[in-house]
Amino acid sequence: MQIFSTAAAIVLSICAAVSQYSYLNDYAGDKIAYGMGNECDSQNRPLGAVDAQRLYGESGALFIGDEADKRLWLTFDEGYENGYTPQILDTLKEKNVRAVFFVTRDYCEKNPDLIRRMIDEGHTVGNHTWSHPSLPDCSPDELYAEISLLHEYVSDNFDYDMYVMRPPMGEFSERVLACAKELGYTTVLWSFAYPDWDVNKQPEPTAAYKKITSKTHNGAIYLLHAVSETNTAILADVIDYWQEHGYLITPM
Repeated sequence: MQIFSTAAAIVLSICAAVSQYSYLNDYAGDKIAYGMGNECDSQNRPLGAVDAQRLYGESGALFIGDEADKRLWLTFDEGYENGYTPQILDTLKEKNVRAVFFVTRDYCEKNPDLIRRMIDEGHTVGNHTWSHPSLPDCSPDELYAEISLLHEYVSDNFDYDMYVMRPPMGEFSERVLACAKELGYTTVLWSFAYPDWDVNKQPEPTAAYKKITSKTHNGAIYLLHAVSETNTAILADVIDYWQEHGYLITPM
C-alpha cells in the first residue's frame, strides 16, 4: 500500500475529485473554540458543556451526557505516542474498563500494534482527523477529506469502522458538525479537561487526582492526553474512585 509523504499532498489530490462538497458552505463556518469554563451547576456539571449540548446536540455533537445518568466516558487524545499507552491499556484491562482513543493518521501509521490492541480489547477508536488541522479553517472539500480519509484508512487496515470524531483543538463550526454527521459520526467534545499535555510540565500527581475526581459528574466526558506521565500514574486510583462512587465507565 502506497504511503504518501505528506498529508497535504493526499488531501489536495482528494479535494480535486470531491468538489461536490461545496454545498457544505450552506452551513455557518464561523470557528467556535470550545471550552467548558469553570462554572458548574448544583450537580457539578460545567455550565459551558450543558449550554453547548443544548445548542449543538441536535447537530450530532456530544459535550456532556444525561444529568440523570450516573455514567461517564473516559477519552484519550493520541497526537503521538510517548510510551505510556501500553501502560494505560494495561490499567484499563486490569480494571475492566473500556475507553475511547482519538487517533490521527500519523499515529495509526506509526503505532499499528497499539491500534489493533485497542480494538481487540474492546475500546472505541475515534477519528481525530487525517492531519490534525483546525477543521473550521478547511474548505468543504478539505473538511470532508480530513474525516473520510482517516475513516477509510482505519477501515482498510484494521477492519474497523469509526463512528465518533473529535475536532483538533476543540475547534468546530456548524459546517464541521454537519459534515461529520453526514459521514455517520457523532462529534465528541468533553465536559472535563485540564493542562496535562505538556510533557515537560506535568501536573503533580496528588493535585491532579484531586482535580479530576472533584469534578466528577453525571454524564461526564473526560478528556485526558495519553502522553501524560501523571495521567498514567494516577489512572488506576481515579478509576477506583469512580467505581467506588457508583459510576459506570463505558465506551461510546
